[in-house]
Amino acid sequence: MRARYGVPLKVTAGIAAVGAAGLAYAAGFEARSFRLRRITVPVLPSGTRPLRMLQVSDVHMVSGQRKKRAWLQSLAGLRPDFVVNTGDNLSDPNGVPELLDALGPLMDFPGVYVFGSNDYYGPKLRNPARYLIEKAQGRHGLNGNAPAVGAVHNPWEDIRDAFDTAGWVNLTNTRGRLKLEGLELAFTGLDDPHIKRDRYDRVAGGPEPDADLSLAVVHAPYLRSLDAFTADGYPLILAGHTHGGQLCVPFYGALVTNCDLDTDRVKGLSTHRAGGNTAYLHVSAGCGTNRYTPVRFACPPEATLLTLTPRD
Repeated sequence: MRARYGVPLKVTAGIAAVGAAGLAYAAGFEARSFRLRRITVPVLPSGTRPLRMLQVSDVHMVSGQRKKRAWLQSLAGLRPDFVVNTGDNLSDPNGVPELLDALGPLMDFPGVYVFGSNDYYGPKLRNPARYLIEKAQGRHGLNGNAPAVGAVHNPWEDIRDAFDTAGWVNLTNTRGRLKLEGLELAFTGLDDPHIKRDRYDRVAGGPEPDADLSLAVVHAPYLRSLDAFTADGYPLILAGHTHGGQLCVPFYGALVTNCDLDTDRVKGLSTHRAGGNTAYLHVSAGCGTNRYTPVRFACPPEATLLTLTPRD
């Protein structure tokens, strides 16, 4: 007779306890453990004073998130020279008033913005393992999957109108400018590549020669967008979308990026090469999560204060 070997009850209970503790940490602590990342990027002309740019991304506001609202409001105390919002502000169609309350103090500063898929559409419940499957199959968003059916439409127009009223510049497949104490900053933005709304042909042509600095802005850092911006000669590209991997493995890092960017560049500052040019790439890990997966592990929510300094 073949012997049967079962898992001892104490071992099973121990594994379950560890899993429950990890879930409680990821949802109850780390997802609310907001951080500020500080980095320096040498992209300004020689002799120019440094500029402080605050990047906020992937807020994914849900009604009732008081701690997130208070933390976002507190960022105004950094007194940035300007703000860049790289999209995915909502994860709840009813969250617009709380989003605008959270970002209200930051909207007193000059700013620019692009939207992400979750500004336009509400999230859907899905198995997190599908992100690994899609990565293995080379499918991401509408770039490889079938179009979404029955998606909830978010009131993104209300966000747009509030941002525009505050003076933030809409960079949806277009260009825009900010004037900051004698400096002229030019921006080129794309709508979200994750849902195939990017139209680079409308903004192609590279940096504007009469600006002191030209920056590129996009929500999801798909390689086609990064290649186009870099080949055109932009010195710095700003993106979000990845959540830094959201559920990471300690001492290893992210497993997925939810786009075709490699996991080595899932968050923070790196470089990108295309067309014989090299650009800095900054990907924000974001400060929120999809409302159906409100967990983070080894990847705290964040905003980033980038100090732009003169090039060497």
